Amino acid sequence: MSTPTTVPGNGKTTVSRRMPGKAAAGAWIGSALEYYDFFIYGSAAALIFPRLFFGPLGETGAVLASLGTFGVAYVMRPLGSFLMGHIGDRHGRKIVMVLTIAGMGAVTFLIGLLPTYEQIGILAPILLIVLRALQGIAVAGEQSGATSMTMEHAPHRRRAFFSSFTLGGTQFGFILATAVFLPISALPDDQFFSWGWRIPFLLSIVVMAVAWWIRRSLSETPEFEAEQTEEAAHLDKDRKAPLRYLFRYYTADVIKVVFAALVSVTSTIFSVYALNYGVATIGIPRATMLWMLIIANVFGVISIPLWAILADRIGRKPVFILGALGSATLIWPFIHSVSQGDIAMMYVWGILLSGIVYSAYGGAGLAVFSEQFETRVRMSGMAIGTQFGFALGGFAPTIAAALAGPGLANWVPVAVFCCVCGIVATGTVLTMRETYQLETHELGNPKSPSVASELEVRR
Repeated sequence: MSTPTTVPGNGKTTVSRRMPGKAAAGAWIGSALEYYDFFIYGSAAALIFPRLFFGPLGETGAVLASLGTFGVAYVMRPLGSFLMGHIGDRHGRKIVMVLTIAGMGAVTFLIGLLPTYEQIGILAPILLIVLRALQGIAVAGEQSGATSMTMEHAPHRRRAFFSSFTLGGTQFGFILATAVFLPISALPDDQFFSWGWRIPFLLSIVVMAVAWWIRRSLSETPEFEAEQTEEAAHLDKDRKAPLRYLFRYYTADVIKVVFAALVSVTSTIFSVYALNYGVATIGIPRATMLWMLIIANVFGVISIPLWAILADRIGRKPVFILGALGSATLIWPFIHSVSQGDIAMMYVWGILLSGIVYSAYGGAGLAVFSEQFETRVRMSGMAIGTQFGFALGGFAPTIAAALAGPGLANWVPVAVFCCVCGIVATGTVLTMRETYQLETHELGNPKSPSVASELEVRR
């Protein structure tokens, strides 16, 4: 039988010892299913939407417009982060996890029902953009909510490991999203572009139901419940206005998370720009490119928790930096192999880049971001910081297409762009607090009143 435990030094009572594993499972499966919805749009933006929704713009214009709609969600994610972060810090992590999955499933299902440009004209891309924007709002609180839920339930020496399940689930969602296009991409073009492409989007209604069922049984974290208890005992206006408290004491930390999150550019260049470049420009078969993405992400699902274990032992920053600088280096041979149509080396470099090295960021990144903040503003701080940083990642395929020029042929500026983002992320993380040896209730800015008083009590 499981028993409650007590957090050392502050008397906060935790829940069952089984809850960290249950929370991690909920984060992993929920993130996988939610990001399945989010990522199928990326594959469709590269392979389908240029033809069906933006055909009158011409080949290059259609590609740019379609990849631009992929980035629309990343514009809305920062806006959604304020909303979801506020809800999560005021009303709990669980409600955000339920809201995000329900919203994402409903909107993705509606995309599968959209008529095309040929059927209703300019209204078709307008509706597509609106629904993609709603996807961005829905997903804005997913990683911050799931990460806060898992790391606040976890033993303090295993926080990176448990929080890594969120990005592990994200990787698996990418696998599902890519894999579902494999049998569909084998359809003749007339079937693929008429009804086949809709199937992955319509399946999201099943995704939504499964994820909701999994997450509804999770309990709130002991850290959040302790904050609620203190709020009831003190008439502190800051406790009722987490965003005001956040920007009073954590503005610098939010900005640091924004720049550190630029490492995400690697992911979207790898999965969206390279897919479009390889298929449309080089002539690599769709299935070949999709299989490469799937295999690389399978390696990622396996390696992310291993990197997280290392981050729990030696610190978050060394592991993060290895992922960021390694990705900035490996993007060069990967895109070069795609440009040469060298399938074997494309697989080798793709797996090494995305499946192994970039996964070091996956193992340490969410712990780095979330542990810069104390409990009362953890969700809003992480959500706002990451979503503003990820916004550039969302537009990275569009920026890459513009840099590469007609036919996406000039890949060198794309690699430079990706490399610079990795270097900026590395430099930023070097300035952040190393937190792996701290107790959960000690996390945050030592200059904030609650953390300062906690540290004083501990002394």
